[in-house]
Amino acid sequence: MTTSNQVNVLGEPLKPCSTNPVTGYFRNGCCETDASDRGSHVVCAVMTSEFLDFSARNGNDLITPRPEFQFPGLKPGDRWCLCGLRWVEAVRAGVVAKVILESTHEKILEHVSLETLVHNAHEESA
Repeated sequence: MTTSNQVNVLGEPLKPCSTNPVTGYFRNGCCETDASDRGSHVVCAVMTSEFLDFSARNGNDLITPRPEFQFPGLKPGDRWCLCGLRWVEAVRAGVVAKVILESTHEKILEHVSLETLVHNAHEESA
């Protein structure tokens, strides 16, 4: 299953990231983006305890449910469309949430190389 005409980092049609929990800036399960997505939620990643703790320590609590924003709260193993720059920041700090390449939007290539993404790819995605 693929989504609209948006493209992943491999130059192919963008595939869904997660529908349980439902992720994406548009809450459609995909890491689609447009000009209104100021956070650029384009990296489909598999959550780890380390990444969730890192994100919370740096001002973005992804653990606590926020129903008013249709946000269920995340746990290790969940897939989520992350803000591209937060993912890059975490990688630089040595905290990696593995990437699903087929579900990660090409827009992240403005901030990080494909080589870095491949190096940090989830095993089913590599």
